[in-house]
Amino acid sequence: MSGHTITQEAADTAAPTSVTQSHAARELGLKRGEFELAVMLGRIRTVGDPAGGRRRVPHREIERVRAGKGFPEAWLERIRAVGTTEGAALMDISTARFTRLARTGFVTPVKFYLNRYRAVVWLYLAEELGQFARSESNAGLLTGRASGTLRAQLDAGVDLRARNWRGRYAGALLRQSDDSWERAAAVASLLDPVQIAEIIRDPYERAYLRRLVPAPFGQGAPESPAGRILQKITTADDPDEIRWLRANLTIGISRARGERPAPRPATHPVPDTGPASPPRTAAPEARPRPLRAPDHSPPPTALPHEESKERASEPRGLLKWMRRRGA
Repeated sequence: MSGHTITQEAADTAAPTSVTQSHAARELGLKRGEFELAVMLGRIRTVGDPAGGRRRVPHREIERVRAGKGFPEAWLERIRAVGTTEGAALMDISTARFTRLARTGFVTPVKFYLNRYRAVVWLYLAEELGQFARSESNAGLLTGRASGTLRAQLDAGVDLRARNWRGRYAGALLRQSDDSWERAAAVASLLDPVQIAEIIRDPYERAYLRRLVPAPFGQGAPESPAGRILQKITTADDPDEIRWLRANLTIGISRARGERPAPRPATHPVPDTGPASPPRTAAPEARPRPLRAPDHSPPPTALPHEESKERASEPRGLLKWMRRRGA
């Protein structure tokens, strides 16, 4: 009896304390999109993978979600995302008015996808739309003629859906982790590579951030038509938004460096082959040959003059931009 107990305790101790996100989704009976949205909204908490892989879900978190009131029906209703038509019906307004509210930033998308015609379909949290419609302060936006300011914005082609989604997405990524490098990667994921290179000159640091960037949305290769659309949506293009991201990346990378350096290629020392054998005397007519490095010597990772050229060709970064703004 005691032997069985000891064996069982040892098995429990050896069991992993967390599982992959796909495994957690299956245990909770959630579809992939439902699970990802729940993580983004903070309804399911994740932890970093010690091995450096994708974030994982603790067993205790799965148990907490299962034990929640009304799981799964009421819980799923809180993460239900709807499109324009269903969202307008929930708010009892026309789809045209709903689109105007979304374009001018009164309602913020929670996710998006590309349909078979490569058109962007924005989705909104049903719970938030219901709260917006029930608020008395929003009554004037749901009925009557649009204000002059609103009409001027729409006439100018204002569309804040992508920008507002990026802000929401960045906030969700920053909430998920306390690791400074992961947080810097979350900010960098919304900037153009040129912007990142201006701030982070070290190629190993940039490579490390790329490894930590959240999984891509995966709707087409980067150079495909769908990939270019996704790149446009997920990359900041508004000047104020870019300034905010650049400032946060500058602060974030400084904190990350203070915690630990970015990993670099390991250098292997040349093995000691023992005492050198006495040199052989060359024949009088033989000409001396130039010395060569042993074949097992590791090649240098970067030549100093090449690194100097790379740094000299790059822009001065955020300080130079700030001086131009202050001129």
